[in-house]
Amino acid sequence: MKRILILANNAGGLYQFRFELIEKLIENNFEVYFSVPELEDNKEVKLIINTGANYIQTYIDRRGKNPFEDLRIIKNYKKIFKRLNPDLILTYTIKPNIYGSYVANKFNIPVIMNVTGIGSSLATGKFKGIIEHMYKYACNKANTVFFQNQSNRDFFIRNKIINENKTRTILIPGSGVNINKFKPVGKTKKDDITRFLFIGRIMKEKGIEEYLHVAESVATQYPNVEFQILGSFEEEKYKNLILNNKNEKLKYLGVSDDVRNEIREVDCIVHPSYHEGMSNVLLEGAAMGKPLIASNIHGCREIIDDRINGYLFKVKSVESLEEKIIDFIKLGSNMKKIMEEKSREKIENEFDRNIVIEKYMEVINNILKEGRVSESV
Repeated sequence: MKRILILANNAGGLYQFRFELIEKLIENNFEVYFSVPELEDNKEVKLIINTGANYIQTYIDRRGKNPFEDLRIIKNYKKIFKRLNPDLILTYTIKPNIYGSYVANKFNIPVIMNVTGIGSSLATGKFKGIIEHMYKYACNKANTVFFQNQSNRDFFIRNKIINENKTRTILIPGSGVNINKFKPVGKTKKDDITRFLFIGRIMKEKGIEEYLHVAESVATQYPNVEFQILGSFEEEKYKNLILNNKNEKLKYLGVSDDVRNEIREVDCIVHPSYHEGMSNVLLEGAAMGKPLIASNIHGCREIIDDRINGYLFKVKSVESLEEKIIDFIKLGSNMKKIMEEKSREKIENEFDRNIVIEKYMEVINNILKEGRVSESV
């Protein structure tokens, strides 16, 4: 039985976006191990274990910048790889991608890396040069790198982070969506209020400032609107700003174990993010038949056909976002209904999670047929 090890920086993301892949691997008689920082009593960890996968805890501070803490990750990975000797490793997110590939190369274990997005650290951050250098080493030791949008792949090639002569690059439609789980469901609230929903970590780079500005401005012009926020406070400065906001049209919903409950009750998903790999918020919203309004960036524009199933606006622009919000408010019910149908249709045709899973299975089987090279390079 072939053994596959999955490295990730949190169990929540692994459960939410890779659960069906894990099920598929086990169904195809692979022995699956997964390494995350959460404890075994974590809810998502338990759910993954229930598939038959084997759990390993590995310390990771996903936002930490202490190099000595990161050396601890490398040390832990070395112990795990030596003990398990997996036939293949799948990595997700920046630290597992970089350190997992680095250590796997020492043990001559093939790696499939998934670049879910470049984020500010690679785009403009003060550690940009260091991270590029580390990613360059990791990518050129990986067997295959999956990219979730063309812009990210172009960035890696243009900046010589990846050498396509050494490493295969494959474009996939994000993480895909389980279209049987996320599907259109009628709202329980029957009124004439137009509800918008922001879902995500509450931080500047997710566009929360633009959303708050627009919520305040539009609420003074249109009384029958509501702007909802769902997510955790990643940056503390927004906590007081939102929780003590005087705008009665702004509603903070907290966090959710199942975003379908919140998505079903709104009319439109708003995603003003600055950077995306492929927006899962938009994918899930569209799968449930919701029109979308999002930044005109890679990772969002692939999901939105402008004025067909939603609107694209200029990233970081309050004025552009407000214009699109008002355009949506002014739409007639028939046009909104058409947008809803087009959103669902878009997901079914292009972003079904089974598309991603089948591509993974194809690449996994090909790598395992090739076998390991005789020595690390």
